[in-house]
Amino acid sequence: MKLKPLGDHIVVKPLEEEVVKKGGIIIPDTAKEKPQKGEVVAVGPGKTLDNGQKKPMEVKVGDKIIHQKYGGTEIKIDDEEYIIMNEDDVLAIIE
Repeated sequence: MKLKPLGDHIVVKPLEEEVVKKGGIIIPDTAKEKPQKGEVVAVGPGKTLDNGQKKPMEVKVGDKIIHQKYGGTEIKIDDEEYIIMNEDDVLAIIE
């Protein structure tokens, strides 16, 4: 299935954090925090401004990002988890 986000929305695949802490302790899935890093897999055409022009997107497909902890809507497609969020929920691009 292919997703095409609308407006200034983006689709992000969460990147899992390291599961082993200092001392070799393994943290179970239920105790892990939500990841705040992800990879952009789809972007919308951009936000329409009041004057009718499109504001270009700052992120592009393939960018690795840091996003707000509780931003966006989580969805599951073909056993893969994704987050659909506004571009405004992106805090930084990892270079």
